[in-house]
Amino acid sequence: MSLDKTAYDDLPDGVLVVDAAGSVQLVNPAAARILATSADAVVGRDLRAVLPLVDEQNRDWWECSRPFDGLDTRTRQPERRLQVSAGPLQGRELLVTASYVRGADRRLQRVVLVLRDNRARERTDRSRADLVSTVAHELRSPLTSVKGFTATLLAKWDRFNDEQKQLMLQTVNADADRVTRLLTELLDVSRIDAGRLEMRKQVIDLPAAARKAVAGRVAGGEPEDRFVVRLDGELPEIWADPDKIDQVVGNLVENALRHGEGTVTVTVAPYDGGAEVLVEDEGEGIPPETAARVFTRFWRGNRGRGTGLGLYIVKGLVEAHGGSVEVGRAASGGARFRFVLPAGAAPYDA
Repeated sequence: MSLDKTAYDDLPDGVLVVDAAGSVQLVNPAAARILATSADAVVGRDLRAVLPLVDEQNRDWWECSRPFDGLDTRTRQPERRLQVSAGPLQGRELLVTASYVRGADRRLQRVVLVLRDNRARERTDRSRADLVSTVAHELRSPLTSVKGFTATLLAKWDRFNDEQKQLMLQTVNADADRVTRLLTELLDVSRIDAGRLEMRKQVIDLPAAARKAVAGRVAGGEPEDRFVVRLDGELPEIWADPDKIDQVVGNLVENALRHGEGTVTVTVAPYDGGAEVLVEDEGEGIPPETAARVFTRFWRGNRGRGTGLGLYIVKGLVEAHGGSVEVGRAASGGARFRFVLPAGAAPYDA
């Protein structure tokens, strides 16, 4: 049997190719990682010894499925959740699919097994459950407020004066904005995960984006003297999506206000042919052991507020521009977020 081993090397799933006698002929790198072994240690050995599996009823899977002497009409074994029954991986759950390659006479030539580590799927399922739980929690408060105020106004409109009505409607409007922001975050997460972010690049004004983010927070009630915006040097022409860059800077400023203390300083400067933006606060900072997690989903810091999606979205948007983002410690001791954007060029430039 001649096999093109390189054809399997780049596959994300584990692949084992076994001959008609049950001897392992090929192990791709993903399968070697899943089985915590090497191709040299597996090739030539009997599959049943390399990968002893049992089903949900603790029955020997190879005895039940009979891949090498079963019906010659079979071409595929659907994915099953199985468990390794012996060896260093004992107790590990795997998702296993089998394909039977047969000749013109229906005789078995080889079996191709596809392995997936069930822990990755469980992590995905937990992430989805966390997302649903977070969304439900974050939506409940503003929607309850909107429902309460609108119901009160409808039932008792004549009892309130104009000032009271205006206050209630302003509250409803603010809560509707919260819901809109949450839904926008969810759409952004979906597009980042699917690699479907649409970029509408044009020349942007990074200092103006920083001033806009600060102005928005001041309009929301933050004292103006809590912010400093600095431009350190002349910037090159930066091509980027202005709405997404506004979102990145806005999320970082909001994060500094929510999790930090003192003055929030936004610095824009040229860097390595492009530009860098630093957002620093004067709070307690982020411990080094936590820094690796701040750009993951649902990280909320010590105060546990918000959806925990803001910094995940920041990372996705910056990387979609070909840039990078990192977190460190500011000179004041607080958190220091820094993202870098390349200068880029006009879209469709020849």
